[in-house]
Amino acid sequence: MKTIVHKYELLQKTCSDLETILALLEELPDDPLEKEYLSKLCRLRKEFQLVEIESKLSGPHDTSNVIVSIHAGAGGTESCDWAEMLFRMYSRWAENKEFKLETVDILPGDEAGIKSITFIIRGEYAYGLMKSEKGVHRLVRISPFDSNKRRHTSFASCDVIPEIDDDIDIQINETELRIDTYRASGHGGQHLQKTDSAVRITHIPTNIVVQCQNERSQFKNKQMCMKLLKAKLYDFEEKKRLAEIEKHNAAKSAIAWGSQIRSYVFMPYQMVKDHRTDVETGDIKSVMDGEIDMFIQAYLNSK
Repeated sequence: MKTIVHKYELLQKTCSDLETILALLEELPDDPLEKEYLSKLCRLRKEFQLVEIESKLSGPHDTSNVIVSIHAGAGGTESCDWAEMLFRMYSRWAENKEFKLETVDILPGDEAGIKSITFIIRGEYAYGLMKSEKGVHRLVRISPFDSNKRRHTSFASCDVIPEIDDDIDIQINETELRIDTYRASGHGGQHLQKTDSAVRITHIPTNIVVQCQNERSQFKNKQMCMKLLKAKLYDFEEKKRLAEIEKHNAAKSAIAWGSQIRSYVFMPYQMVKDHRTDVETGDIKSVMDGEIDMFIQAYLNSK
């Protein structure tokens, strides 16, 4: 509560400072002071938009950290590259917000990019903000992997679930788990490549699979797997509950045509459009550098 009040007081103070500067400029125009005024006004607008977004986040887990999984869809190597581009976009977004990002598991593509990646973003309202990104993302561009320079359409899905606190009681029966160990794949030091430190856990009743290969220790990887499994089981039960209320939520869309939530078009024109809210922008470079708050805010407004 103190954090919320403190943000409000800072906005009030900034408004008061801007009113004072504006009064001075009306009496005596000054170029450096005018630049300072415009700079502070721009910053105030962004801070106000952020507080406005947070005011709409009142879900039970909106303040939680978030577990994000990106999977390449239809499109082969091009889709694997697209999945890596999405990961970079979310990494930049997290960095801009001064959130911490930890990669849990990654499966590299055969030629380039990544087939799938799971990571955790830790920060204030991380899940509440990222839940708008859940769905299929579509890319249209001239493929750098096509020697004929043809236009390709690629897809990648983004799954978002909250990181569940340890104090939430979720019973996991050890006899219902299948635990496999294997050598970590992809980039890593000698230790990662020579020991069976990576862990994969399958929850047999639900067929939910989680895996982690980021840590050097098999024990630490298992701990992280159990945390992921707990979060996924909670999400699984929540989906079952919501399916009784909204039948259309029960079916999961394919990672292909007709199911995308947002399109990123690089060619023949440049545009990013969210199909749920119709918000669009031509500044595709900023979006790929993590400037996605306009889409998040529009989604929360629509909800």
